[in-house]
Amino acid sequence: MSYRNALLFLFTGLLLPFLSFSQDRVTGKTFTTRSEVIAQNGMAATAQPLATQVALDILKKGGTAMDAAIAANAMLGLVEPNGCGIGGDVFAIIWDAKTQKLYGFNGSGRAPELLTMDVFKEKGLRNVPLLGPLPVSVPGCVDGWFEMHGRFGKLPMAEILQPAIDYANNGFPVTEVIAWQMSGMVDQMKDIPGFRQTYMPNGQTTPKKGEVFKNPDLGRTYSLIAKEGRSAFYEGEIARTIDRFMKENGGYLRYEDLQKHRSEWVEPVYTNYRGYDVWELPPNGQGIAVLQMLNILEGFDIKSMGFGSVEYLHVLTEAKKLAFEDRAKFYADPEFNQIPVETLISKEYAAERRKLIDLNKAALSYPAGEIEKGNTTYLTVADKDGNMVSFIQSIYDEFGSGMVPDGLGFVLQNRGQQFNVQDPDHWNSLAKGKRPFHTIIPAFVTKDGKPYISFGLMGGSVQPQGHTQIVVNLIDFGMNLQEAGDAPRMRHNGSSEPTGSKMTNGGSLNLESGFSYEVIRQLEEMGHRVEFSVGPYGGYQAILFDAINKVYIGASESRKDGQAAGY
Repeated sequence: MSYRNALLFLFTGLLLPFLSFSQDRVTGKTFTTRSEVIAQNGMAATAQPLATQVALDILKKGGTAMDAAIAANAMLGLVEPNGCGIGGDVFAIIWDAKTQKLYGFNGSGRAPELLTMDVFKEKGLRNVPLLGPLPVSVPGCVDGWFEMHGRFGKLPMAEILQPAIDYANNGFPVTEVIAWQMSGMVDQMKDIPGFRQTYMPNGQTTPKKGEVFKNPDLGRTYSLIAKEGRSAFYEGEIARTIDRFMKENGGYLRYEDLQKHRSEWVEPVYTNYRGYDVWELPPNGQGIAVLQMLNILEGFDIKSMGFGSVEYLHVLTEAKKLAFEDRAKFYADPEFNQIPVETLISKEYAAERRKLIDLNKAALSYPAGEIEKGNTTYLTVADKDGNMVSFIQSIYDEFGSGMVPDGLGFVLQNRGQQFNVQDPDHWNSLAKGKRPFHTIIPAFVTKDGKPYISFGLMGGSVQPQGHTQIVVNLIDFGMNLQEAGDAPRMRHNGSSEPTGSKMTNGGSLNLESGFSYEVIRQLEEMGHRVEFSVGPYGGYQAILFDAINKVYIGASESRKDGQAAGY
């Protein structure tokens, strides 16, 4: 163990418990930050309170859960621009009360036609860079709004977008966590075209906590979309501006790429975990990693192990390593590959993979299965009619590519960074018109064919790990909806990736404060390289439908600025 980690162990395990100043609650787990929110007519849970309030306002006007989700997403693109916005992609799982069915939506964009693997070879690059023009792919968000609104919306899009337009023009106070996240990107972003003009109003820094920030450029862009519809973004003035900006700044995205964009309705997939059906979306996203992990964990008596125990954290970490080897090999655009989803999420396959786990030792590496070919925001809304939306939208990394087209007020995503540009035979290799591997995943739980929980969390590769921990907290450990999100989390880093990297040293296990020193020490003795970091454990929102009392229960964890509220 390093000297630094030894000191961290000492502080975290021995001193931190005595330095905690949280007040005592009369109910619930000691780590819980607040009570669940309970309401009859509607519920919204987002990463920023103003977005939650906008969603509730739309519901109170008679809007559907989808109307409110779009309104909240537009608002989040303004108030949480480091994580989301219309320069990115969108995915959703929707419970429709009328048909009593779940619908899946994949609103991810494709690689520009002009961007090929030869471009990276000529530039001497083995990976797609995070910033600048090279990682930019087609933004799918706006098309997603109109597709989902056309099927499940009710109010006019102009009315849905108006609250965000008003806040963009009049300003809003920046919240604490978002201000902190934005400030950490200044040095990297300040010289990227368009960034300083939009997000550094004084020319030196991003807005600080409590500072009233305006983005009239984004307000104008939203107004164009409200007036002209989807075509404004993919065929009109916005598309032409993006095309011109990318040409002037060495980019490959063109008007024709935007014009050709289309989203896709997909069938959600599930596994049954101890009587509950847990639903995710199939690749090109990473949602089925959750189902693979749960299938592996189902073979262990997790409840008897206990939350925070050495045994539980060990098998959870090893299950993640196993699932992520398959994630690195198989998860890609299904239009270019025959992804063996049915096999990957089967109980039989999980049983074979489970045999590879040594209960006494952490593995340095695992093989992927041998199967033949065959920074983000999350929100959830439920309405008075029983419709529920699990909705996630992202520009990928903090502030995406950093590229802000002239006068539009939003950054373009850097999702193309997730392509493999080393191996042309890899399932996730770059190809024109191909969708990259995606990290953002909405989730849903049903019980006996009825809606139970709409939930998700943000945070790149932490998302499947977080989804799995939420489900286990609820089902195995009996936590309530708020406790399940507030509970201390683990995050394993260093697995093999769809971009081509391979795990050979077992990776590292990051733990939040709240796990005992004895547990940390035993995990180290088993071969886990335990580390500590602040922040990268996700941002959870959830809504549960209590069918007995006919009420919604909402939760929003304390790691973000978020709020769950209902009426």
